[in-house]
Amino acid sequence: MSGPWETLLVDERTDRVVVTLHRPQARNAISARMIDELHDVCALVERDPRLLLLAGHGGVFAGGADIGELLHRGHDEALQGINSRLFERIRRLPMPTVAAVDGWALGGGAELAYACDIRIAGPDAVFGNPEPALGILAAAGACWRLPELIGASLAKQVLLAGRTLDAPTALAAGLVIDVVPAPVLLDRAHALLDRMARSSATALRLTKLVVDAPGAHPLADDLAQAVLFEGSDKHERMTRFLAKKGGMT
Repeated sequence: MSGPWETLLVDERTDRVVVTLHRPQARNAISARMIDELHDVCALVERDPRLLLLAGHGGVFAGGADIGELLHRGHDEALQGINSRLFERIRRLPMPTVAAVDGWALGGGAELAYACDIRIAGPDAVFGNPEPALGILAAAGACWRLPELIGASLAKQVLLAGRTLDAPTALAAGLVIDVVPAPVLLDRAHALLDRMARSSATALRLTKLVVDAPGAHPLADDLAQAVLFEGSDKHERMTRFLAKKGGMT
């Protein structure tokens, strides 16, 4: 394990890495140190591709970026894309990522959740991007990622009008896969990862690459499928499936 971790709790397992944002004194606000440590987590799952689960400590996912640090950032820091580079790295991780969102996911915290492949929520989850009220914009992906996730009209209500999305609204908009009681949120998130972990890891990786590729891409689909068709994993899995079905397709 890398570390020592100051802002995260990191649990490395055989098929997944579980990361809990842990700055209880600041509602898990995303600080420069947390950014560095999340880059270290990305390096872990890039070297050894595994599923990633992100959660927040203490009934809050992340209350935003650290405002005390943002206050002192200027144009040089903005052009470095400190948060946006991390969130894009998370989006591009080789294996699926899941955010388990309980309580507030605001500003940078919401953008971190948006960067994950799938989100699952507790009943008190609230997503919002109040950046314009602080004189800035949601510049770490929300302005283009959120419209892709929930549509332009609803995204503009969040980004321009300061609307927050509670758990039922997020579910109706397709932002989250499910809303479950807070005491079982992590259990349900792990069950979701368990289901993915039973699939072919190579098939998951290639599916994620193809889904995230821009525009129509039939050649990419064909090339990815050609790789999978020649793999032993496909042969073994289909053979088992046919054996269970008595040879029937």
